[in-house]
Amino acid sequence: MHTEIENSLNEAKTALDNLLNNEQALTGIKTAAEILISTFENSGRVFSCGNGGSMCDAMHFAEEFTGRYRKDRRGYPAVSISDPSHIACVGNDYGYDFIFSRYIESHGQKGDCLLGISTSGTSKNVIKAQVQAKEMGLKVISLTGRQGSEMENYSDVCICTPGGSFADRVQELHIKILHIMIELVERHFHPELYD
Repeated sequence: MHTEIENSLNEAKTALDNLLNNEQALTGIKTAAEILISTFENSGRVFSCGNGGSMCDAMHFAEEFTGRYRKDRRGYPAVSISDPSHIACVGNDYGYDFIFSRYIESHGQKGDCLLGISTSGTSKNVIKAQVQAKEMGLKVISLTGRQGSEMENYSDVCICTPGGSFADRVQELHIKILHIMIELVERHFHPELYD
């Protein structure tokens, strides 16, 4: 069992090293943080969505803005599209592919931002939300784990983190990127927290 633990940690380290050496991804993280900063500066809201573990990441991302990340500061308007009554209603009436796009249609405004998370980059409901967001004038940030995915076509910035053969490594990199973006937003608005 010790060998399997070491192998798992070494896979994670390799995936993180690959991200660290991926200039395109690092530039994408910076651009995404700039979009988030601009959204908040202009009184916009940030929406986030994903399926399964990616929904959990979308929820975590939103609550770090509305709650506290490292130290006390004001909350920021962020919400994950994860209300079970909305999902059950839209899933029943329109189909699961529309659970996120219908929410954006109902709540999104020009000047807002959508963060879509999909390890495969092919989640139909996330893509439909991106299409809806672009039509309404929202900025779109994507986190994927596969280069050349359809999500790139509907993104202002798409950050791709190939983590290996399975989604868990991709998700581990996604949460790291989400935390970095939150930190960059905090550093912009509250540099005193990082003195």
